[in-house]
Amino acid sequence: MCNLYSGQDPANYETVKRSVRLNGHVTSVALERQFWDILERLAATEGFSLPQFLARLYDELLQKQGDVGNFSSLLRVACTIYLSRGELPSDETSTAAAA
Repeated sequence: MCNLYSGQDPANYETVKRSVRLNGHVTSVALERQFWDILERLAATEGFSLPQFLARLYDELLQKQGDVGNFSSLLRVACTIYLSRGELPSDETSTAAAA
């Protein structure tokens, strides 16, 4: 059972920093590569590029809660919500990890 998780490609959980413009300011967001891949698909599903999706999500969060807090954590949870709705990864990396 654990081989499914421990046998995956280390590139999946490598931390990748990306510069993004949020609320008019450039900042960096650090996430594991697998989360960036999921966010790319999530954004496309919503009809946005990834930068557009991140900016919109950030702005909506500011409007609803007045504060963002830990945006990286929010993005990880957004990925789990997306996956729990049945939007499973279909790329070769994820398929290879399951083998």
